[in-house]
Amino acid sequence: MTHALECPKGKDFTSVQLPNDDVQVDASHYDSDKGECGGFGSVSGKIEIEIKISHEREVNRACSMPQNPYPSGECNPDLCLRGHQKECYGLSWNPNLSGHLLSASDDHTICLWDISAVPKEGKVVDAKTIFTGPTAVVEDVSWHLLHESLFGSVADDQKLMIWDTRSNNTSKPSHSVDAHTAEVNCLSFNPYSEFILATGSADKTVALWDLRNLKLKLHSFESHKDEIFQVQWSPHNETILASSGTDRRLNVWDLSKIGEQSPEDAEDGPPELLFIHGGHIAKISDLSWNPSEPWNVYNDEDPDGSVDPERQGS
Repeated sequence: MTHALECPKGKDFTSVQLPNDDVQVDASHYDSDKGECGGFGSVSGKIEIEIKISHEREVNRACSMPQNPYPSGECNPDLCLRGHQKECYGLSWNPNLSGHLLSASDDHTICLWDISAVPKEGKVVDAKTIFTGPTAVVEDVSWHLLHESLFGSVADDQKLMIWDTRSNNTSKPSHSVDAHTAEVNCLSFNPYSEFILATGSADKTVALWDLRNLKLKLHSFESHKDEIFQVQWSPHNETILASSGTDRRLNVWDLSKIGEQSPEDAEDGPPELLFIHGGHIAKISDLSWNPSEPWNVYNDEDPDGSVDPERQGS
């Protein structure tokens, strides 16, 4: 697996070898005294730096374009995208339109670039469209996974906004809803349903929404003890959702379990809370599901930017 770590004025892309769950275990190697079966391998657990990319300023987020991942390992900074006046944290490549990139910024705006239309000799690209609807810091932005013209944004003004790039109005979203009682830090569209999405907030909750009726919140996931920084749907299961934040917890939720709880089990937490990982010593800034392993999640831990692979049993 590979992951990007923050470094002074640049970005490191690293790799580490993980154990293979499919390896056949030889029963003849069973140790009855220790109750163990297997042995020790020679594979190093050290994280190796594969690629270094220099950058003029501090790097807040890295995101690869799905249509052009550079599988050979080559990675060179080709373009400078210009449009924001302050730092930006949210990035999202359009999975349906190659070269279309969104970014969310502290300057209260969202920029859209189309790098596929840039001449080969060009190095600086101005934003194709700048959306000015939010009234506070825009924390995150995400393209809809099934509709090429739709995307969502969340901001410190506590709002969830849904935008349509086909509209000529760049200051007013198609839909706007007061999503939480504090800053909204993240959002994620369900990869299996065109209507379902989730948002995470500083109010310690994850909210579930249906695009067909944003006036009514479908459900509120409550277990985190502090601000939520990231939320992401599993790419392998329609009802599985992960969230993380300042409380140093990574929670995995199962929508299919909502409401399935007896009064006696209420003390154990909400029924939809499938798993809690609490092994971190600092806030969890980001997380990402492994696209190849159904129950693997990778997350960033501050302040040292360490990478932690989590594995939940199905």
